Amino acid sequence: MFVIDTNVLVYAANSACPEHAVCRGLLDHARKGSLPWYLTWSILYEFLRVTTHPRVLGKPWAIQEAWRFVAAVLASPNVAALTETDRHSAVAAQILNEVPAVRGNLLHDAHTAILMREHGIRRIYTRDADFHRFSFLEVIDPLGPRTTKTL
Repeated sequence: MFVIDTNVLVYAANSACPEHAVCRGLLDHARKGSLPWYLTWSILYEFLRVTTHPRVLGKPWAIQEAWRFVAAVLASPNVAALTETDRHSAVAAQILNEVPAVRGNLLHDAHTAILMREHGIRRIYTRDADFHRFSFLEVIDPLGPRTTKTL
């Protein structure tokens, strides 16, 4: 079980970036594989924000195009979106005590980390080094030296 983060989705979707082939391969492998894998709605909305933003992409996508990509990802038989449970508040308080430097933009990553702990998921594929702040996560950069690690 693992989570795929926003940046991997963006690189997988954007054929113009140098990270595209590796990230697209990772996403395709996850979609065709038998292991369960996860996203969060925050990750999906962030993907929509990034791919449609003219200051982020030279050629931003129309929202309909970005949503088609999201819909195709969500159509994978072994993917699910993590959501808050009744334990969310307690898990959030626990993590915010463990990682007291969480603030500002790191709260988005903290939300993902909280959901992962809530659901017993440790592995995340991301290029975002901020996830290393959450010592309970296994952070895998798909373009890093551990690329041979299987999903």
